[in-house]
Amino acid sequence: MIGLSVSPEVALVDEPVRIQAWGLPPQEIITLRAWLKDEKGEIFYSRAFYKTDDVGKIDLESTPATGGDFYGVHPMGLFWALKPVTPFLRLIKRDVKGSPFYVHLEIYCGIEITPLPEEPPIVTKVVERWYASPHVKRVQIREGRIRGTLFLPPGEGPFPGVIDMFGGVGGLLEFRSALLASRGFASLALAYFAYEDLPGFLGAVDLKYFEEAAQFLCNHPKVSGEGVGVIAICKGAEMGLAMGTFLPQVAATICINGTNAVNGNTLSYGDLLIHGIPYQTERMVVTDRGAICLSHAMTDPRKPEYQDSLYPVERARGPILFLVGENDQNYDSLFFAKEALARANKFGKKDVYLRSFPAAGHLLEPPGSPFCPVSLSSFFPLPLTWGGELLPHCRAQEECWIETLDFLRKNVPCSRRNKL
Repeated sequence: MIGLSVSPEVALVDEPVRIQAWGLPPQEIITLRAWLKDEKGEIFYSRAFYKTDDVGKIDLESTPATGGDFYGVHPMGLFWALKPVTPFLRLIKRDVKGSPFYVHLEIYCGIEITPLPEEPPIVTKVVERWYASPHVKRVQIREGRIRGTLFLPPGEGPFPGVIDMFGGVGGLLEFRSALLASRGFASLALAYFAYEDLPGFLGAVDLKYFEEAAQFLCNHPKVSGEGVGVIAICKGAEMGLAMGTFLPQVAATICINGTNAVNGNTLSYGDLLIHGIPYQTERMVVTDRGAICLSHAMTDPRKPEYQDSLYPVERARGPILFLVGENDQNYDSLFFAKEALARANKFGKKDVYLRSFPAAGHLLEPPGSPFCPVSLSSFFPLPLTWGGELLPHCRAQEECWIETLDFLRKNVPCSRRNKL
């Protein structure tokens, strides 16, 4: 009897699973395929080829893939390699509380390479991948100017508070905040443009909006109130670095593939006005895949005329962690992080840290998230190139997540912690 097991069958997306199969023909090549359907009905799939052992078994913790989307022993490789049937789509979970991603795992005899096989699999198993644990509470926030969603862990608290922001896609993404709450943080997914009544694009940015959000979270009865953390990526990391630099409420900051200066827009904070470094859009590169590479469109912030646009990171109350993909093709984020670190060292601030990952791209997301090297953007006529290579990028995501949780637990103060 042919069997296929996945353990656990129901889990959070940052949890690894063990995949085993038995009862197959000995010493034969089989295809193990994974697929899911997103909330818009789009299909994402992956496949790898495996050779069964002498008794017809495979175990992804020890059996190497001989080909397909990757080679070698990678127990989570089928999740990492999920890609869209329709080109240039990015897999994003929108309804983080209402439903999981249902991932179908299927076995075919021989080599199956078609995205949508016509023949039925010989065995199948469906697993659930959730972004929020069952008792995490989701609260929509429309408080003053603030627009976002607060995710609260179960229990009385108080919990360490974290503000979570994304980048140039705009709108409101909740999947990382839901996962942070599942790991013990009160996490506010904060929108700052292209959402509800917020500005449709980033022209002039008022840091008071972000301060209002930080104070709201500090004042929440389930948050410690001694300061909050910030985690953000891309343009959000630029906003996050501004928060960490200027706002007294911010106790720790994580910047994922961001910059060290104000770019494009102006930034104001009371009497402070910082003019953004202009983009050089004429330096954008269109790749042979018909996608845009933006990394060359960023102006060198070291030029004398742009010194007032640099963030004085030495003023930050708390530590700053830069997480960087060295193959980021959206920003030259390793350069920007090194510049920020050099400035911190110059002024004697010793708690600024840099972790960079070779062959990782721009979209460093929670572990289990599939690798996305290029995808469509609502603000550009062509897809954007994010960079990276499948296996090193997804290994980097696992390491980044461990470092993220450790950094926030260590540096976001909480007077009475629950077990995280």
